[in-house]
Amino acid sequence: MLNIGCHLSSAKGYLNMGKTALSIGANTFQYFTRNPRGSRAKAVNPADIAALVSFAQEHQFATLLAHAPYTLNACAADEGLREFARNAMQEDLATMDLLPGNLYNFHPGNHVKQGSEKGIERIAETLNQILRPDQKTTVLLETMSGKGTEVGRSFEELRAILDRVTLSDLMGVCIDTCHIFDAGYDIVNDLDGVLKQFDQVIGLDRLKVIHLNDSQNPIGSHKDRHARIGEGYIGLDALVRIINHPLLCHLPFILETPNETEGHAKEIELLRGLYLG
Repeated sequence: MLNIGCHLSSAKGYLNMGKTALSIGANTFQYFTRNPRGSRAKAVNPADIAALVSFAQEHQFATLLAHAPYTLNACAADEGLREFARNAMQEDLATMDLLPGNLYNFHPGNHVKQGSEKGIERIAETLNQILRPDQKTTVLLETMSGKGTEVGRSFEELRAILDRVTLSDLMGVCIDTCHIFDAGYDIVNDLDGVLKQFDQVIGLDRLKVIHLNDSQNPIGSHKDRHARIGEGYIGLDALVRIINHPLLCHLPFILETPNETEGHAKEIELLRGLYLG
């Protein structure tokens, strides 16, 4: 079965997200742990989370993905911003313990003139401060497009972070197809070569989920502009090869395409029809 879903709003609660996902043919989904452009998280409702856990088990959902807010910058030069990142991630991971066995994804951050090496050190420092040996969630670094001073624009930068994390067994990676294409990885003409490089640098065992997006810009543009499936420079054929690739087909795929729920439902139906598993 193709494990596929999209990003859903958590505004109406956890169980509602599960029901919405099921209604559009999805068997997984992604949600923001708090306002993506803000700082505060809604009060936790353990009963609502428990209802989602039961619902997901009943309907055989694949692994779910929580996403940290965009405002989080674990490698900011300002200590106050790094403190916010630490506090937000600690709060989010405490909530994620109520959803055991799922994933928590975040953008590594922007070094903002400190240099990538300093950014890498600060990100690892943050992770070493917030990871707990008893936590029930795997934390994911997301591959980035290389826009501005983003850290994580290459597999080597992600590896450098992982190498500095003490509890690295709790860490994984999320590949975003738009991001790595925009970063210069040719997943259209050389998917096998890109996966070989990922395996050599990071290890395919670290790859836990894929953000499945087309790109509005050509390879190497470093723009990070997502497009609907089949409407960008990556194209439908290449994305179908990704969901059917023997090294990837078992993973959860999350759509972050510029669509409303109806549009995501159509994309899910399209991709399910082209899945060969």
